[in-house]
Amino acid sequence: MAETSGTDAAGTTAPSDGADHDTRFFGQPWALAHIFGVGMWERFSFYGMQGILLIYMYYSVADGGLGIPEATATGIVGAYGGTVYLSTILGAWVADRLLGSERVLFYSAWVIMAGHIALALLPSVWGLGVGLILVAVGSGGLKANATAVVGTLYSAKDPRRDAGFSLFYLGINLGAFLGPIVTGFLQSNVGFHWGFGAAAIGMAIGLTQYSFGRKQLPASSRIVANPLPPNRRGVMIGIGVAGLVLIVVLVLTGVIRADNLAGIVILVTLAATVAYFSVIVSSRAISGDDRSRVIGFIPLFIVNVGFWSLYQQQFTVLTIYSDKQLDRTIFGWEMPVSWVNSINPIFVIILSGVFAAIWTKLGDRAPSAPVKFSLGAMIMGVAFLLFLPWANGAPNSTPLLAIVMILFVFTIAELFISPPGLSVTTKLAPERFHTQMVALYFLSIALGTAIAGWLAQFYNPEDEVPYFTILGGIAIVLGLALLASVKPVLKLMRGVR
Repeated sequence: MAETSGTDAAGTTAPSDGADHDTRFFGQPWALAHIFGVGMWERFSFYGMQGILLIYMYYSVADGGLGIPEATATGIVGAYGGTVYLSTILGAWVADRLLGSERVLFYSAWVIMAGHIALALLPSVWGLGVGLILVAVGSGGLKANATAVVGTLYSAKDPRRDAGFSLFYLGINLGAFLGPIVTGFLQSNVGFHWGFGAAAIGMAIGLTQYSFGRKQLPASSRIVANPLPPNRRGVMIGIGVAGLVLIVVLVLTGVIRADNLAGIVILVTLAATVAYFSVIVSSRAISGDDRSRVIGFIPLFIVNVGFWSLYQQQFTVLTIYSDKQLDRTIFGWEMPVSWVNSINPIFVIILSGVFAAIWTKLGDRAPSAPVKFSLGAMIMGVAFLLFLPWANGAPNSTPLLAIVMILFVFTIAELFISPPGLSVTTKLAPERFHTQMVALYFLSIALGTAIAGWLAQFYNPEDEVPYFTILGGIAIVLGLALLASVKPVLKLMRGVR
């Protein structure tokens, strides 16, 4: 039976290609269940907190908020979200040079939990700052390395690979659905800090589960791909301390302010992107095919930035829209603002299995990654155009069903880009830069998220037509441009689809 199934009798790692051929977790390796769990609870805490973050900042002190101006608050949300993904650089570097992906994932979960505790217990703007910094750094470390650890469960040619990433993405969205429901209920009934406390408890549950299951992950998840020589560790520590001192000085001198955070994160992310691509492409440790694949990743990177700059406005423009223009009354009961953030995850939970089954059924006949990216960008553009029938409406004039429909289109676009994006990145990554290529993928999300926060300052509820029309049109044009370039991009990808 073991020979017939292609696995060993225990359902563990097959010796032929080093991949895990176990099928006990919905047809996937059982080890995926542990990453699924910690990812789910991390998203519960992350989206639970983010669901009430913006309104916490701009609600008045009398309503339990901080009274920060809306434009500044949206910029902070964008900058924070961008910093989360920007922090994947640090997490990836520590994994590749010092600890390995699995250990960084574990330690990052502790940092995230500490950040949510700070938001729950520390008062005023100081609590906000400390909490967001810890959550951003911890989430950056967890994101890139959770994805990298999932990649170690499969060989490059395993047909279950895309389906496995889709299942992992299902766990993420299960947490993303439950988080805003719980924190929104607590915020509406007992206060913001109770909601932040629930996020901390969620992360503690995920950390407990992962602590028991992490030993079952493959040894390859703990490999340090490019160990840092001991004689260079002092230099790197010095660089890190100097960087922190520089940030403190810039804050104290007013160069970095709350109202320009999004712009600063955009500039830093652009610089990091150029530096990372330059380092990888110019490395003598990679082959010509590897170099070509990294260059082929650049068009996907650009389209991904455009996609996320619209998609992440769920936490800026859409939150304001839901607070002020959406009719959230259901049979006389007013739904909490944050619950709107749970609509998209519901659709992902429903449709991710459908998409995974479709890609598995099609196999080699499935659309290539560039085609999926182009379709995702165009569909995202259409989603923004769907706001137009209700544009410039009166307060509470947009029916809830309209937002449900729009977020359904958001989800279709997301499933064309996000799970395949994670998968194709690990396929294109050179062996010496595996985790750091995943970090590059998240840099595209960092840039898009920061841009989403920056763009929100141009949103005017009294004149919404130009905003939704221009951004929707740009996304459609971007998708069409990639679709017209599929053949040369696939040529650069050297056999990776």
